[in-house]
Amino acid sequence: MKRILLTLLCVSAIGCAKHPEPEKTVDVLLVGGGIMSASLGTYLSELEPGWSIDIYERLDQVAAESSNPWNNAGTGHSAFCELNYTPEMADGSIDISKAVAINESFEISKQFWAHQVEQKVLINPPAFINNVPHMSFVWGDDNVEFLKKRHAALQYSSLFRGMQFSQDPEQIKQWIPLVMEGREAGQPLAATRMDIGTDVNFGEITRQLVDALTAKDNVELHLQHEVRDLRRNDDGSWSVVVADLANDGAERSVKAKFVFIGAGGGALKLLQKSGIVEAESYAGFPVGGSFLMSRNPQVVAQHQAKVYGKASVGSPPMSVPHLDTRVIEGERVLLFGPFATFSTKFLKNGSLLDTFSALTSDNLLPMSHAGLDNLPLSSYLIGQLLLTQEDRMDSLREYFPQAKSEDWQLIQAGQRVQVIKQDAEHGGILQFGTEIVSAADGSIAALLGASPGASTAAPIMLNVLEKTFKDKLQSPAWQAKLKEIIPSYGQQLNNDLALTNSIRAWSSERLQLNFVPVAAETADAGARTDETTL
Repeated sequence: MKRILLTLLCVSAIGCAKHPEPEKTVDVLLVGGGIMSASLGTYLSELEPGWSIDIYERLDQVAAESSNPWNNAGTGHSAFCELNYTPEMADGSIDISKAVAINESFEISKQFWAHQVEQKVLINPPAFINNVPHMSFVWGDDNVEFLKKRHAALQYSSLFRGMQFSQDPEQIKQWIPLVMEGREAGQPLAATRMDIGTDVNFGEITRQLVDALTAKDNVELHLQHEVRDLRRNDDGSWSVVVADLANDGAERSVKAKFVFIGAGGGALKLLQKSGIVEAESYAGFPVGGSFLMSRNPQVVAQHQAKVYGKASVGSPPMSVPHLDTRVIEGERVLLFGPFATFSTKFLKNGSLLDTFSALTSDNLLPMSHAGLDNLPLSSYLIGQLLLTQEDRMDSLREYFPQAKSEDWQLIQAGQRVQVIKQDAEHGGILQFGTEIVSAADGSIAALLGASPGASTAAPIMLNVLEKTFKDKLQSPAWQAKLKEIIPSYGQQLNNDLALTNSIRAWSSERLQLNFVPVAAETADAGARTDETTL
């Protein structure tokens, strides 16, 4: 039905041009020049060195959208500091299951990058990853009690042992002097700290991965090339129509045996054009963000941490405030935010028509239901859009009481598209996080959604391989190679002290990061059984 409507609209408006005949055939075609395509291309280049790979990016450089370091917070998401990953349940217990899963995922990413350092694909690790302690900071009796229970619950997992907890203002001041300077005395406070947290430049990782890929004879990068349409062929391959934006939009067609759509916010519309049934009910809700940024060296020097707080009651997970040390191209800056922005664009460099052009007869109802169920989100966004610069500074002063307006400027971050999909109970739900959508035959896959996104690119792309290359994944050759790329492949680190220590030591040495061995479980763990859900 959707394809029929699109066809009729096209014919009535301008007449549909026939797909040009494919000029060449490739084994793999990657849409988008971000960290997802770069990671998948790197996997496939190691697993099948003889396969031909084409990468198409519509901008004039790779990593210019979501992967760009100024378009994201750069947090190596490992659930050390993100309080929304450990919700408090109705019975007062703390659910740590999502935190454990995210930490496991980030450890896979670190192994993937460490292996690439070994292969000299990635060079100079401090250019793309640095240790920055991850901290949670709260105030008020209820929030202090929550953080205390969270810390106790996380000690059940070997992945989080070594996390420090303190309610002592003097100790917290040693950790984050800028946050404590000028703060009201006697206020109930608490903080946790994990020294092995990281700040990551995903743009630099992407550029280095793509540079290594394109140094191979069978990999080609096409910048300023926009994928405009794709059609399944009778043999299961895909004809992909690409426009050369540097040459008046001249179109040509490429035949690909496998297509991956890793185009960030632009993935949804291309997935819809594929016509696969698995994509029919998906829609997207765009949300942008901005940050206050300081380059003042005297301010920056007082804060060496990523400090996450607790989101306001009724606000979405994406609104969790944090004051971050960033390391971008050797420069240390501070970012505070995010402050939500709204645009109908799906990409920062997209079109204002993106949201409307992605509406179809299949996804209109799920999108309507999701909208009705998320009225608080709409109210939150409206409130954010009405903020003045002084309002933003007032928010910052909750974390940095002596912040001066002249030291901070507002910068626009990237655009994200949250997933909306059909749901039997609600009709449609707004889903935070990422989702892989693939055809049953494994010939095409797309990644939708956002955070934790780039931090978990390596395990997400492993999931793509599992969905689209099921037979090859079971072969001895692929299994051996994957265990070489990811030493812990097929194993869980959680509560395996020896494996956790050996893997973290291995990746930390190669990435030039601090390594802190995980200690055995503390003796009082038995007293925490009513505070943890795993």
